[in-house]
Amino acid sequence: MFENLTERLGGVFRSLAGRGRLTERNVQDALGEVRTALLEADVNLQVARDFVEKVGRKALGQQVLKTLRPDQVFVKAIHDEMVSLMGPVDAKIPYASPGPTVLMMAGLQGSGKTTSAAKLARLIQNQGHHPMLVACDCHRPAAIEQLMIVGSQVDTPVYSEGLGDPVRIAKKGVAAAAEQNCDVAIIDTAGRLHIDEAMMQEAKDIARAVSPHQIYLVCDAMTGQDAVTSAKEFNEALELSAVILTKLDGDARGGAALSVKAVTGKPIKFVGVGEKLDRLEVFHPDRMANRILGMGDVVGLVEKAQAAVDAGEAARLQEKLLKAEFGLDDFLKQIRQMRRMGPLKDIMSMIPGMGSALKDLPIEEKELDQTEAIIHSMTPGERSKPDLIDASRRRRIARGCGMDTQDVSSLVKSFGQVKNLVRQMQGAGVFGGGRAAVAQQMAQVDLFGHQRKKRGRSKRKRKSRKKRSR
Repeated sequence: MFENLTERLGGVFRSLAGRGRLTERNVQDALGEVRTALLEADVNLQVARDFVEKVGRKALGQQVLKTLRPDQVFVKAIHDEMVSLMGPVDAKIPYASPGPTVLMMAGLQGSGKTTSAAKLARLIQNQGHHPMLVACDCHRPAAIEQLMIVGSQVDTPVYSEGLGDPVRIAKKGVAAAAEQNCDVAIIDTAGRLHIDEAMMQEAKDIARAVSPHQIYLVCDAMTGQDAVTSAKEFNEALELSAVILTKLDGDARGGAALSVKAVTGKPIKFVGVGEKLDRLEVFHPDRMANRILGMGDVVGLVEKAQAAVDAGEAARLQEKLLKAEFGLDDFLKQIRQMRRMGPLKDIMSMIPGMGSALKDLPIEEKELDQTEAIIHSMTPGERSKPDLIDASRRRRIARGCGMDTQDVSSLVKSFGQVKNLVRQMQGAGVFGGGRAAVAQQMAQVDLFGHQRKKRGRSKRKRKSRKKRSR
């Protein structure tokens, strides 16, 4: 997300880095580039103009300290204005007592409303509550079946009467939630391919009948300014509480995230960053600004790790590693824990300074799949003692996983390097003078590099075939 904007802003900051001080001229030049970057990211025109004007006033109005470079002052001005533009946001859901708390989902067809309802249910469950989904989309084919399927995937009951009056179903769904001791009722309403009077009237009637505590508009980030326009019109009709922005991971521009609060006055409360039902996150403007400016998101990374990693299991694996008893089965557990945190490239991009470094780096999830396949093709004895794997075993393992024997050899060799590295760390002392040598060797270890080597060999083979054909 925001890949294009991050790259363009990085160029602006680099152009200021060599300047001795900020002047009105170089600030105006930089602001022109920032305006272009925002418009290319599909930010609303008026929002972009206001943003640039405020950043210019802040940058020129600040006294540059001797410890700060001009680019650092400019970065701070943009960061502060971005946080102000997207926030503040109250991430908490105001649960009613006594319940049930009624949350109503609205939005256009195809925006991800039904899936977001299930994602929201899962997030609410993780907060210790018991939600129920209410199927009030009686127009779209298979909408009710879809809600039943995603509801079962997140272990959430679904109230449905099939096709009928959506207003009556909404009222009875809220009553059913109270009867079944569900303290939250999430109402999935109908969408259309475009905003029309009948759609808006139905949404208004449901809202009037059940008096929802919060109304969330679900917008597709990939529709850019159309998402902002629909948010404005829905807000005029329904008085929205907040926005859920979906498919943010699929849009390298991300302008809707920067525009929707300024245009509608309603904050983004949650963002969808993946297709899986656990990929709905609370929106934090300061963290998003950090990521846009290439500063990473350390707090978010720690939270993901805490949610995905079992502390007891991690301690056991660490003890095994220190005793040099760490086998490929343990390595497989580490891969699975890491993957529960989300896509590898997203996780790496949350580390400060890694965004630009990852731009041209081919990080593919299928390489992790292939590494797991190689390990699964081994016997328990081979996983615990990879030194047992000789040429005949490598051939058998390669056949079992559909890979080359060179890929198996590369994984075993890299894993052996890690174990040797641990022994060196024990000998030199983790905090001793041997750290530089250990770090240097660690940089040469690549447990997932077998696929990149394979692609390199394939490329050379294609070139040689072309030469022979000539």
